[in-house]
Amino acid sequence: MARLWLMLLAALLTAAGSDAAGIGFEFHHRFSDRVRQWAEDRAIPGAWWPQKGTAEYYAALAHHDRALRGRSLADASASELTFADGNATFLLSSLGFLHYAVVELGTPNVTFLVALDTGSDLFWVPCDCQQCASTHLQGIELSVYSPSNSSTSQKVPCSNSLCDNQNACTGTNGSCPYNVQYLSANTSSSGFLVEDVLYLTTEDATPRIVEAPIVFGCGDRQSGAFLDGAAPNGLFGLGMEKVAVPSILSSKGFTSNSFSMCFGEDGVGRINFGDKGSSDQQETAFFIDSRHPSYKINMTGIAVGNSSTDMVFDAIVDSGTSFTSLADPMYTYIAENFNAQIKEKRYKSESNSTFEYCYELSPGQTSVLLPVINLKTLGGSVFPVNDPIISVLGPANQTLYCLALLKFSGVNLIGQNFLSGLRVVFDRERLVLGWKKFDCYTVDNTAALSTPTSSPSNAVAPVPSSYTQEMTKTDPNAAQVPARSPPSNYSPHSKAMSNLSPVVLLMLSLALLW
Repeated sequence: MARLWLMLLAALLTAAGSDAAGIGFEFHHRFSDRVRQWAEDRAIPGAWWPQKGTAEYYAALAHHDRALRGRSLADASASELTFADGNATFLLSSLGFLHYAVVELGTPNVTFLVALDTGSDLFWVPCDCQQCASTHLQGIELSVYSPSNSSTSQKVPCSNSLCDNQNACTGTNGSCPYNVQYLSANTSSSGFLVEDVLYLTTEDATPRIVEAPIVFGCGDRQSGAFLDGAAPNGLFGLGMEKVAVPSILSSKGFTSNSFSMCFGEDGVGRINFGDKGSSDQQETAFFIDSRHPSYKINMTGIAVGNSSTDMVFDAIVDSGTSFTSLADPMYTYIAENFNAQIKEKRYKSESNSTFEYCYELSPGQTSVLLPVINLKTLGGSVFPVNDPIISVLGPANQTLYCLALLKFSGVNLIGQNFLSGLRVVFDRERLVLGWKKFDCYTVDNTAALSTPTSSPSNAVAPVPSSYTQEMTKTDPNAAQVPARSPPSNYSPHSKAMSNLSPVVLLMLSLALLW
C-alpha cells in the first residue's frame, strides 16, 4: 500500500504544471476527489477510498491526523501545542452544529468531548452533577469530572486573581464559585473553579506530552441549551479574558499569545495553540472593549454577487454560535440581495421556522448557483463567506436549502458557518484577526500567495448536508451556544482504530449526521 501511494504522488507531481519561472506542485490529501478520480481513471490495483460521510471516512481522517503528529511541518515550532488526542476537530450537527474536540483532564486522565467556543472565556466540564445533560449518548457513557478522583486537582480559592465572582464567596479561603449566563434563552453554567492538568502535545518533529495546569469550571449545574443537546460534555472557552485557556497557556510561557482554528468544508477542522499565522493571510484589527474584551472586528462594506454597499458595523467572531446572526440593516441587505439573485423558487416558510429565506430544490438537483458573499473589513481585507447555505427537510420530506443567516436585534455574531473553509488566526499579541482560505489538510509553508483582486459574483455550490430537524419545528436557541453576555499518569491512546477511546468513536459516528 505504501508503494501505491508513492506511485500516486509521483504521478501527480509529474502531472503538475511547470514553466520557465519555476515548478509548482499541488498537494491533495489522500482521500480527496482529485486523487480518487486520478486512480480510478488508471485502474490502480489495490486503491481504496472510504466514501465521504461514512464512519470509515472519518476514522481514516482521524488516523491520518494522528500520524501527522509525528511529522515535522514546515511552519511548526516548539511553542505550538494542541490537544494530546490530536488537533482534529469535528463539526457535529446532532450536537448543535458546533466544532468539538477531545481533551484529557486530571490524574488519572479523563476524556471529555467539548465544544470549542471563541465567544466565551471559561472552560468548564460537567462535574459532581446536580443538574447536567445526560451522560449517555449514542451508546457511549460520557465522562463526568470529580475533584476527589484526581490526585492533581486543586481548589481555586476566592483570593485567586482568576476568581471573578468574589461577591458570592463565603470567605477568602473558600472555593471560588462561578456562574456564566449565555445569550441563548435561559442558558447558563454554574459551579466552582478548580485547577488541574490539561494534557497537550507539541507540534514538532518529536512530539512530547505537555502537562499544563489550567483553571476550569467544575460545572455541577447547567441549564437551557446545554440540557437540549449543545455542548453536553463541556464548553472550551477560547475568549480573551485571563481565565480562558489561551490566556493561561501564554501567561505561563507554554505558547505565544495566539492560536488558530481551521474550519474545514468537510466538517473536519484543526486547532493549534501558539500558531501566529502566515505571511499571506488577510488581517484586520480587533476592536477591544476593555469592559468585555472579545474578538470583535469592524466591517466597512458588504458584497452579495453583483450588488455591494458601504456599511459600517462591528461583529464578534464566535465559533460557539452555529449560524451567523446580524441585526438590520445588515441582515436585510444580505438576505434581499441574495434572494434577488437566486434562480430557485422561494419556499413560503412558516412563521416559526429558523431561516427566513429558503428555496425549493427540483427532484434530483445536486447543485445550486449562489451569489458570492464577501464582507469588507476595516483596513481593506475581504472576509469571504464560503458556506452561506444549509439544506433543510421541509414538510413531506421535501428538500430545501436556506440562507443560513439569522436576524438578531443584539450584538452581531459571525458564527462558525461563515468561518467554513478558512484557517482563522486569533492573534491576541498583535490584536489582529487573520484568515486565509485553507482545506485544513495541506501543509502550510507560509509562502506568500497571490491574492485575486476580485471575486466572481456567483459560484456553483453542492447542496449541503441536511439540517436534521424539520424547519417548522427548529428552535434557533437550541441550535447554538452564543457568546457570553455583557509525574505524568497520562496514557495516550493507541493509533489503531480498534483502540480509539469511546469518545473519539462517538465523534466519528455523530459526524455521519452532518
